[in-house]
Amino acid sequence: MSTLWVGTSWKMTKTLAEGSAWATGLRDHLAGTAPAGVQPFVIPSFTATTTVAEILGEDSPVLLGVQNAHWEDSGAWTGEVSVPQAKDAGAQIVEIGHSERREHFGETVETTRLKVAAALHHGLTPLLCIGESAEVKDAGGSSEFILDQARGALDGLSEEELSRVVIAYEPIWAIGEKGRPATVEELIAPFAALGAEYSGKVTGLLYGGSVNLDNAAGLLRIEHVTGLFVGRTAWKLQGYLELLRIAEAHAAG
Repeated sequence: MSTLWVGTSWKMTKTLAEGSAWATGLRDHLAGTAPAGVQPFVIPSFTATTTVAEILGEDSPVLLGVQNAHWEDSGAWTGEVSVPQAKDAGAQIVEIGHSERREHFGETVETTRLKVAAALHHGLTPLLCIGESAEVKDAGGSSEFILDQARGALDGLSEEELSRVVIAYEPIWAIGEKGRPATVEELIAPFAALGAEYSGKVTGLLYGGSVNLDNAAGLLRIEHVTGLFVGRTAWKLQGYLELLRIAEAHAAG
């Protein structure tokens, strides 16, 4: 079985004190060793990146990410952060194309392609987020839509480059406080499509969208799912630790 990736994005939450407490608790719990068969990762806000990196330490089994990065290395891009800057702050992962970035900040298929290329160029892992709206889902176009998003960002990459990419399928209708948890049945076809195209070619195919302690184990049993990208349930450390335990149990078979 491939390694299960289990991570969380803090989005726009947590003060430095709150983030420090979370990271310290995780570091102390893991004691330098990831759960067997599991790759933990955390994506804090930009302001907490260096703080979390310092707490976790250079040899941490937990990978650290940023929630966005610009495709240019430097320049007059007020308010943006470059991939080299993110790497300098300790990041190993760049989250790209989250639906909130697409909806509110003009992220396009073209900019996701540029950002994936920039992350790969600097040796970071692109975490490409894809997902469809309720309207697309209701029209029966989920699989085609998410494949178009993925291909738009990843087509043209070499096999080696593609092998360093992680894809997170996060249907928009299942995300956030207003989202409703997807049923296993609703996810079988999208992951079958993603698996047919990318299984064995990318590092991981993750699911995200109202993941909680009750549905995590069932989600991991879906064919081609190799991890979870979690929001609110993982914002409390005990929730995240329990998700790691669930993933470790699944990895153990």
